[in-house]
Amino acid sequence: MNRAALATAGAAALGVGYASLIERNAFALREATLPVLAPGSATLRVLHVSDLHMMPNQKLKQKWLRELDRLEPDLVVNTGDNLAHAKSVPAVVQSLGGLLARPGLFVFGSNDYFSPKPKNPLEYFKRNRRRALGAPLPWADLRAAFNERGWLDATHVHREIEVAGVRIAAAGVDDPHLGRDRYDTIAGPPNPLAQLKLGVTHSPEPRVLDRFADDGYDLVLAGHTHGGQLCLPFYGALVTNCQLDRSRVKGPSRWGAHTRLHVSAGVGTSPYAPARFCCRPEATLLTLVPAPHQHTAAGRGSAAVESTVSGR
Repeated sequence: MNRAALATAGAAALGVGYASLIERNAFALREATLPVLAPGSATLRVLHVSDLHMMPNQKLKQKWLRELDRLEPDLVVNTGDNLAHAKSVPAVVQSLGGLLARPGLFVFGSNDYFSPKPKNPLEYFKRNRRRALGAPLPWADLRAAFNERGWLDATHVHREIEVAGVRIAAAGVDDPHLGRDRYDTIAGPPNPLAQLKLGVTHSPEPRVLDRFADDGYDLVLAGHTHGGQLCLPFYGALVTNCQLDRSRVKGPSRWGAHTRLHVSAGVGTSPYAPARFCCRPEATLLTLVPAPHQHTAAGRGSAAVESTVSGR
């Protein structure tokens, strides 16, 4: 083997080691400000968590999640894929800890219902690939645990709550990645008196985002993409694992003229693909503020958003 080939193999090995041993555990808190509330509303702090993909033995991840309660958010929104193992429910509940005592909303993703399975990485580049589902997971136990502690399931229901002086009309759908979404069950404009109209989904499929936008939702929260998980410098995500375009794979953007979208890059990975590159695991603290009276034209570049990232 010549020197060039040895150097290439060595660089690849270093990259795999970094992605699987270092960056995968380099948890970060992202912060962003979104002008989505009705004029005159009080500021609302929302913690968006997603894609924990929890294994019972992931102590570092569990410790970092427990520390998020120190942020004292007004509302927590969990957009699914909490589980990666049949015995992970206690670890998820204990990790979320004090956050479960705060107002919360949730929907589930595919890896709440079914365990992950090994996949050919090339399958992710296929638009309409066949879904490979693993063994059933105890999603009903997790739902009961969330409900018992006060979090509200937003799946195919309308929820109206008041948090920190802000009246919220929220609704969500079951996981579009599995085709479980039934938007017609929540179709129609939310309460016009609400100061925040909030949509919740696991996978940010455009067909679902279009429905939320058409109904006049101010903000839609989603996860699922892992921010691309394996990204390239100056290029970004290779895939989104859904029909969403790569430019919106994580963070805030616009969807239409009125609706804002926030996609979480998530906290975990599948146990069969335990690596991240140029895409740190994260949760996001969203500071929601009143929107200006005039909305600008659609487009990612027009979003008045500031975002910062801090390490664990």
